[in-house]
Amino acid sequence: MNHAAIIGAGLGGLTCAIALRQRGIAVDIYEAADRIEETGAGLTLGLGAQHVFRALGIQSKVSAKACPAGNLPFLHYASGEILLGGLDQGDGLGDDGEANIIRHIYRADLQKVLLAELERLGGRTHNGNRLTRFDQSASDATAHFRGGESVTAPVIIGADGVRSAVRAQMVAGDAPRFTGHVAYRFLVPMDRAARFMGLGRSAILIGPQRTFNRYTMAQGRIVNGAALVETGEEVPEGWSTKASLDELRGAFAGWHDDVIGLIGEAGNIIKWGLYDRVPLASWSEGRVTMLGDAAHAMLPFLGMGAAMAVEDGYVLAQMIAGHETPSAAFAEYEARRIPRTAEVHHASKVQGEITQSIDPDNFALAGAPVNNREMMEFDPTSEFT
Repeated sequence: MNHAAIIGAGLGGLTCAIALRQRGIAVDIYEAADRIEETGAGLTLGLGAQHVFRALGIQSKVSAKACPAGNLPFLHYASGEILLGGLDQGDGLGDDGEANIIRHIYRADLQKVLLAELERLGGRTHNGNRLTRFDQSASDATAHFRGGESVTAPVIIGADGVRSAVRAQMVAGDAPRFTGHVAYRFLVPMDRAARFMGLGRSAILIGPQRTFNRYTMAQGRIVNGAALVETGEEVPEGWSTKASLDELRGAFAGWHDDVIGLIGEAGNIIKWGLYDRVPLASWSEGRVTMLGDAAHAMLPFLGMGAAMAVEDGYVLAQMIAGHETPSAAFAEYEARRIPRTAEVHHASKVQGEITQSIDPDNFALAGAPVNNREMMEFDPTSEFT
């Protein structure tokens, strides 16, 4: 297998492409968007993802753009009392990446690092190519795009997110499930946010059917806010649904003054419905497979969705490079990754039930999945380095 076509230029697809190029395999990525644009979202870099970046030789570049996290404190929604961890007193500046710690990063910054590395290695990205269908034969697979273009390769990898066109064809009647949660996302420049950051650089406040997560990114210049609310109102996912300041304030009435103050500084507020996928017994069909949200979209309560896509991309690349046939490569890929992602998928749901407890005054700490060190610190590269 000397060539792979990847559908989607997200974090998992880019990671897979870099790992394939390092193993001497030609890669083309086909992205539906006309151009890869910055989006106003921060993300948590789980330890598994950072193990991958170390193995790929780019961790120092990633961490230079990231903000080292402290003890990821969980705080009481009204009093600010520490429920788990300790206050994060970091300055938000990047580091050399050697410490084995959680980090936060602006998604666009990470994407730029990955795109630059892929370009350096000779991988190619083609924008404006929205997949309509794929077909395959005994010797290759062909991806067909809106507009009539097509590409043929020995394998096709669907890295095209929760609304995956690859998955839609592979699994008939399967659709993302609304989870009953929405996320309000917003950014605040630090010069306006500073007076509301007394609880540390990062903090997760836990309240009745609510979670308010905020942390700095972009070298401490911007505060990323993600307010999660349990609701019966089904909301689309994506960046198109706007929310008013009054709506967000109302959802967090009675919360800590720093939460209310930071919300008051929010500019553009996006309301994003949270969806997951029914876990599958297999992610592959012939010469086509999936990774990341296309294979196993999950809730964000452990902050490990991005890490799962990055881990998938790395492991899949090793399997493709190490096996002569797609069937053998995909079988071992699934054997390694399906149990791991199923565990995290379930744990993310459980963590949400705990962190959005009806009674945060009796927050159940001992059994929280976030305390499962074996799961949270898993190294997907250990068998390949």
